Amino acid sequence: MKSSELIGKEVYVESFKVGKVKDVHVDPEGWKITHLEIELTKEAAREFLGAKSAFRNVLAISAAGPASKCCTSTGRIDLQVSKGQLRIYLRPA
Repeated sequence: MKSSELIGKEVYVESFKVGKVKDVHVDPEGWKITHLEIELTKEAAREFLGAKSAFRNVLAISAAGPASKCCTSTGRIDLQVSKGQLRIYLRPA
């Protein structure tokens, strides 16, 4: 899968829609994707961060796990962490 194919995919954790991928962050030294920039849904921003509106956040790629597990459904990424763990993988964009 190309990194450009990730843009626009919806992101889910335990069947809960977290948001949509807007960009990918690449480590210039190792040429590996390190983070996904996600536009959180209003519901996800409220549940995970206590925010009142939707906004962008950066998600560590390690939350997605191996591609063979997270990218099995067409058009979406299923995170391999629990809803309770998701907050530790997010940081401000």
